[in-house]
Amino acid sequence: MFRLSARKLSDPDAKVEVPIAGGKLRLHELGSRIFKNSRLVRVWTPAGYGEPPGTRYPVLYLNDGQNLFEASTAFAGVHWQVAETASRLIAEKKIPPMVIAGIDNTGKNRIREYLPYRSGDLKVFFVKGKLYPNFLRREVMPLVESRYAILVGPENTGLGGSSLGGLIALHTQLAAPGVFGKLLIESPSLAVANRQILAECRRFRNWPARVYLGMGTLELGDALKDEKIADDARELAEILAGAGLDERRLRVRIEEGAVHSESAWARRFPEALEFLYSVVGR
Repeated sequence: MFRLSARKLSDPDAKVEVPIAGGKLRLHELGSRIFKNSRLVRVWTPAGYGEPPGTRYPVLYLNDGQNLFEASTAFAGVHWQVAETASRLIAEKKIPPMVIAGIDNTGKNRIREYLPYRSGDLKVFFVKGKLYPNFLRREVMPLVESRYAILVGPENTGLGGSSLGGLIALHTQLAAPGVFGKLLIESPSLAVANRQILAECRRFRNWPARVYLGMGTLELGDALKDEKIADDARELAEILAGAGLDERRLRVRIEEGAVHSESAWARRFPEALEFLYSVVGR
């Protein structure tokens, strides 16, 4: 569902333009040759975007774009309040003005596109997640960089997601090292395919400059499963610390009582965004 703007679009390539949190949210349709389907890319620009002329901005790419900016499109009607959080932190000068791009999932194909491994526990054996890093690099990022004043390079570029969207963000870092310098991983599905992602992380060394890892202690509401999920997150944190990420580069938040939900990810998003994009990590 889109909310159409009554005003003339400032970007003729955008399908929709709406004011949100002092900035603007524009929706672009992306036809993917890699996945052979189409989806929306939702790009939020902050207040004062483009002033003074020539200004360029760091960027954060987030998976599951439907859930980021508006309750009307979000799962269960709860969104991350990404624009509101970014706008507030920018106004407080805790982060620089930045652009945030939400990449929609494709509904019925979401699981296949976000799974890099065949999964017996999820009963998904034809997966497409191995294509996702190239989809980001060759299709999503060129679309955003060609239309917006984006600073390039890993020091200016972040990637994030939650649940399976967090898993595929983590896989993308392993498959495309050096592209993203900031990684936001919320409630990642680490147990998929007998924890294969953790085995690959143990062998990996080229981590981003900053990583935020969030997890709740009541993700599924099953005490035994929740303990294993939290332990997997702690193991990932140990792997990252063992690879040399100290407290200036790694922030881990295991939130007591938090569940697997958009509301939990929205609640932790301000801390994550400030840690990843502040001039001095806190």
